Amino acid sequence: MAGVYISWPFCAQKCTYCNFASGVEKPEIQASYLDALRTHLARQDWPFVPETVYFGGGTPSLLTVEDLARIVEKIPGSPWREFTLEAAPGSLNTQLTAEWARLGVNRVSLGVQSFVEKELRQTGRRHSAQTVADDCEMLRDAGICNFNLDLIAGLPFQTAESWEESLAWVERLQPRHVSVYMLEVDEDSRLGLEILGQGGRYGASAVAPDEGIVANYERAVAFLASLGLPRYEISNFAQSGFASAHNLKYWRMEPYLGFGVDAHSFDGAMRWGSPEQVRDYVAYVDRGAPREVGAETVRPIEERFLTGLRLDEGLATDRDALSPALRSRIDDAVKHKLLVWNGKRLRFTPQGILVSNEVFERFLGVDDANS
Repeated sequence: MAGVYISWPFCAQKCTYCNFASGVEKPEIQASYLDALRTHLARQDWPFVPETVYFGGGTPSLLTVEDLARIVEKIPGSPWREFTLEAAPGSLNTQLTAEWARLGVNRVSLGVQSFVEKELRQTGRRHSAQTVADDCEMLRDAGICNFNLDLIAGLPFQTAESWEESLAWVERLQPRHVSVYMLEVDEDSRLGLEILGQGGRYGASAVAPDEGIVANYERAVAFLASLGLPRYEISNFAQSGFASAHNLKYWRMEPYLGFGVDAHSFDGAMRWGSPEQVRDYVAYVDRGAPREVGAETVRPIEERFLTGLRLDEGLATDRDALSPALRSRIDDAVKHKLLVWNGKRLRFTPQGILVSNEVFERFLGVDDANS
């Protein structure tokens, strides 16, 4: 199953925790980007007919219906099995959601992050819990009953008690899919940079220690499972039959094409991307969007382990087909209770999930001549 990812990197405001290639831009910059995006899509020699389309960002829900239609008309295969649009709570209205449904949108991902006002205001988000509830009702009224709610464990001022408040709202709203991310601390966000510098801006000094963040994540895992939303990937939880069809292709190494700022593509052997800045992307399209920019041949064994292990179902692999070097690394991870392996399928343990990045590093550069 093949898919298409479209990046709309513009927002009404930049959240303090955000480390994506997105931000606030003038209307004329957005217009030039839209033209470049449509040109890029129109020039594409499609190697497949996509079954899924995913609009990420940024905040693609800020697109006018007319502009959204002008983009999707360039993508073959409509109506798609799954057409996802990321949305900021408060950017929806009844006319807009009805038009989305008419265009084929059948899945919406709401960037909620928290239902607690103190946490939201600290990060720059403007919505309230009631805003999200109203948005969910509008989506259902439009016939878009498959929606996701994003949450972040570890926001400034978040406590075990406030986390319970957010989880209670999830139970009340009954989404079919929930994503729970542990706060990422890096130099690509204002909050992350402040934490690394031991500063106090953006509530950096009010971020819980790692053990508190982990405890909230693990509480969410158990709570969501009790609601019939078991974890199927490290950060994703869904009712049976409602896992994200588009995102699953990333973890199952299926082909996809990406268009727009910082969008990536994969054809099974090669991975390539596009520039991370709007102006650079426009220039890139003017040059014909050459595939060789940033292209790299993937190492199959690395790719299988870095993607397949993220899934709760684990990675199907035959021990006898692996090289001694790879078996040794797996055995060491099993010994330290980070992975479990029955000889045919390899999976994370609950402990391993919490240090997944460290586990992934074990498989970088490993020789696997037998694969």
